[in-house]
Parts: sequence; C-alpha cells; structure tokens
Amino acid sequence: MTRRYIHYEAAFEDYLRSQGIAYIAVDEHRKAIFSGARVKSFDFLLYRDPGETWLVDVKGRKFPYDTPTSKRYWENWVTREDMNGLSQWQGVFGQGFVGVFVFAYLLLGPDDRLPTSHVHSYKGAHYSFLWISVTAYQEHARKRSARWDTLSMPTRRFREMAEPVQRAG
Repeated sequence: MTRRYIHYEAAFEDYLRSQGIAYIAVDEHRKAIFSGARVKSFDFLLYRDPGETWLVDVKGRKFPYDTPTSKRYWENWVTREDMNGLSQWQGVFGQGFVGVFVFAYLLLGPDDRLPTSHVHSYKGAHYSFLWISVTAYQEHARKRSARWDTLSMPTRRFREMAEPVQRAG
C-alpha cells in the first residue's frame, strides 16, 4: 500500500485491496506537465470492466458535516481545478478512460442517515464511497464559492446520480 497521509484516500485504498480490485496508486507529490501547463494529478487508476479504466480523484467529506447552525449532508463540492484537471486527464488518456470523482464520506451520523448501505471500516472509522463521472458532474455543477473557486451539484441531483462504488461494473 502506498503511504497515504490523507485518511480518506487511505481508507479508499484499503477498500480496494480488501475487495481485490486492480488499481495503481498515483504519486500525489508529482505534478504532470502537458504543453507547458501543470495539470492536477488524480489519485488512482482503477481497472473496471474490460475496456474501462477509471481515473479516480478522491474527495474526502464528513457525513454529516457540522456547521455552527446545522448539520449538512451530501457535501459534494470540488474545486474548479479538480474538475478541469480530471477532464484534461480523461482527454489525454482517451477512449476507455473515465474521469471519476469518488466521494469518500467519513460517517459521523446515525445509521438511519447513511449515504449508502455499503460501509467500509478502516482504523476504527467507517466510510462510504460514492462515485460520479467528471462529465456528469460538470454538466450539473454550480458555483459554490467565487472566493475559493469551488463548485457543487444540487443535493437532490447528486443523490440521484452518484452511486456506491460497490455497485459499479
């Protein structure tokens, strides 16, 4: 296992290993340069059905996310750089490669409010993993914060479209 300092990525890698899913962990410290421009790297190459490989960017979120005034569920924001980088990688690799966001939710709420019934335990914590293609995300993304240049999908649409990784091909 690659030494991962971000627990969301480490938990996802542990899940992949526990399921015997073929993958390659990408060295997150190296930045690729194409045509003189830096492109944000993704986290994993994940081999799915024959002829399809996922380019995975893991996005760690708490479920629910506590704010001073409420608990928010289904946080699914990404930076514009995340989205653009993953789209560029998908184009560079070409046919058969799909850019995918995997939202790794650290489960903090009651069992009756889980994002999926598929739960993975890692180092005493519990996670759920939902995926959505960068193409689908891009189609429905809306500006979240101009200051941080972040985007998100409307919660209802995200809930309809994101799927547990366990149900993927």
